[in-house]
Amino acid sequence: MAGVESAWKEIVARYSPLVFSVCHRCGVDGFDAEDVVGNVWLRLIANLAKIREPKALPKWLMTTARRECVVLLRDKGRQIPKEAIDQTAPGTVEVFLLDAERSDAVRRALAELSESDRALLELLFSDPPTPYVAISVHLGIPVGAIGPTRQRCLARMRRIPSVAALLHDCQARTR
Repeated sequence: MAGVESAWKEIVARYSPLVFSVCHRCGVDGFDAEDVVGNVWLRLIANLAKIREPKALPKWLMTTARRECVVLLRDKGRQIPKEAIDQTAPGTVEVFLLDAERSDAVRRALAELSESDRALLELLFSDPPTPYVAISVHLGIPVGAIGPTRQRCLARMRRIPSVAALLHDCQARTR
């Protein structure tokens, strides 16, 4: 039973951003979006036996989310944006999944780095970026050492298996 629960949690974690993005495109946000997402997961449980091809799951979730949004908006008497009803542009699911896979690989890689490497990268890639002087004060390293230290951090990150595999895939696609 623990394996089933673990698999379910993985599916929810992986695809919730996709379902929420459909809600957002349909103009459904906040608690309404959470209701729609909950309904999508309930529908998935009810229809799990009907999904024979695992690769079809993202498209099924998007279609189900769009339908749930339409129902919610109709019931609330709100306007339904035309683009929400139209079919999703080709490649949207693949682009979303690749972005999610990249984000997941980066998160896992950051977790494997030392605390000092992670702190430096988080400051460098914050939005807006933290100035070098502030990084120097915060981490206690000279301003001139930040660039070289960043390069060494990124090199260590590239050697982490999840990032190395992702980089290998990206290089293979560009050939």
